[in-house]
Amino acid sequence: MNRTYNKLAFLSVFTALFLMGCGSTALVSTPVENIDAVPLKVSELTEAEKKHWGHLDLIADTIPGMSVDKAYNEIIRNKKGKTVVVAVLDSGMDLNHEDLNGVLWTNSDEIPNNGKDDDGNGYVDDVHGYNFLGESYNEQLEYVRMLRLNIGDASERAEARLLLDKEYPEAVQNKQQYEQIFQVVKGADELVRNELGKEDYTKEDLLSIEPKTAQMEQSVAVLTQMFTYGDSIPDVLDELEEGIKYFSEQANYNLNKDFNGRAPVGDDPYDITDVPYGNGNPKNMVESESHGTHVAGIIAAKRNNGIGVDGVANNVEIMSIRAVPNGDEYDKDIALGIRYAVDNGASIINCSFGKSFSPKAEWVYDAIKYAASKDVLIVHAAGNDGEDLENPENRNYPNDDMESDQEFVDNMLTVGALSSSYGSEMVASFSNYGKQRVDVFAPGAEIYSTMPNSEYEFQGGTSMAAPAVAGVAALIRSYHPDLSASQVKNIIMQSGLRTTRSVIVAGDETKSTTFDKISKSGKMVNAYNALILANNISNGKTTLESNSK
Repeated sequence: MNRTYNKLAFLSVFTALFLMGCGSTALVSTPVENIDAVPLKVSELTEAEKKHWGHLDLIADTIPGMSVDKAYNEIIRNKKGKTVVVAVLDSGMDLNHEDLNGVLWTNSDEIPNNGKDDDGNGYVDDVHGYNFLGESYNEQLEYVRMLRLNIGDASERAEARLLLDKEYPEAVQNKQQYEQIFQVVKGADELVRNELGKEDYTKEDLLSIEPKTAQMEQSVAVLTQMFTYGDSIPDVLDELEEGIKYFSEQANYNLNKDFNGRAPVGDDPYDITDVPYGNGNPKNMVESESHGTHVAGIIAAKRNNGIGVDGVANNVEIMSIRAVPNGDEYDKDIALGIRYAVDNGASIINCSFGKSFSPKAEWVYDAIKYAASKDVLIVHAAGNDGEDLENPENRNYPNDDMESDQEFVDNMLTVGALSSSYGSEMVASFSNYGKQRVDVFAPGAEIYSTMPNSEYEFQGGTSMAAPAVAGVAALIRSYHPDLSASQVKNIIMQSGLRTTRSVIVAGDETKSTTFDKISKSGKMVNAYNALILANNISNGKTTLESNSK
């Protein structure tokens, strides 16, 4: 599980509400000698920029995008590339989405829905990928499963018990607080709508009210504060309802020690030899299962079709592998999902998930090694806890170092998230970071992409930054197929934009640092630069810097 939810914004006002009465680069054709000279953007992003900012150019737009548009306009143009299969190892996705159904990987050797393993790969009816979750969706967090099943060593279980004793009551309390805030805001909204005589109103309309009662005065004060969290009160109410749902799912499923979400699958998830299981339909089960759809759109939504969004990469086929539930993923599903992707032709695997306990981590490590042996690149999200991954207490699985100071493979990129605001706040407040354990940063805050039922929405997380980088990797592998997964990884790391500006991490103004201290490369991913360096490497014009891992 690697999801973000901005609970702090509303919880920080809870008490107040109820007190009231309830560096440079030489890799570009026109070298940018000093991006620190780029002026800070002072104006608000336009609606078009908000929906597309990750593709924009820092120099031209003063927005820390990846120069994707520039890469297409000045480098790719009308060039023909090789088709690249990118596996999205994630939740299920909307296979019928208007902006994705033209970019799906199809297993041509499999006859749909005949109940047979036509191609003999061990998976029945896997036409567009595979579903390792079967009919399951809601799940516990891994440490809660460890307590329920009494697995892991004694020290891990003791740590898990302390964590559950802390987090379960917090989830219940947060749910109750959100419900109370929702009722206060809803009541205030109804009162103001009646006063104004209209259903929709602006902040200016609200402030035009001259309260004649203490109740109206309080309602105006409450709603004025709420306008800082949304463009309209209906938007705020929607967000509050989402918060209630989020904390309810935590209490009912993720942190509920008695819940068994795996029962519908029928396998032993801690026995990797207990196969086959699952089914050949990796479609999302419910509308709220949207994560995989959003991720897929960032990578490969059909470009220039006049609808929706443009993915980073063209020439891509998306292989959907459903392995991440509404809770923590199982090591077994991830290990077998990676192997499925490798064996069925993926050259890049996007992994927008993560967890802090991994009792069968060795299965996943072996799968990562297998991917490396087959020249497959893995792109992994750094996580959304605003934590320094160099601290041994802040574990993030899977990783490429087995909790040591040396990487055991060179085919895995770990990605932190940027916001659209170039300057001190350009590191997304939720993003994890780490001088050795995060490789690069890429756009990940408020990213507009595909959602189930051919819808579109903004979502944020390192889960969104990873597929942006997977898209850049796909561009490189499409136009320079001679380059290895290791070379692609290091091209992306070495070609990024470097800045010496101070940045705030974890949204904490007391935590000011520089990019070289929060990632291994010290750089922001740049598609334009990456394609130039890839071309130079491919043509023997230059060599990559040595990588000590």
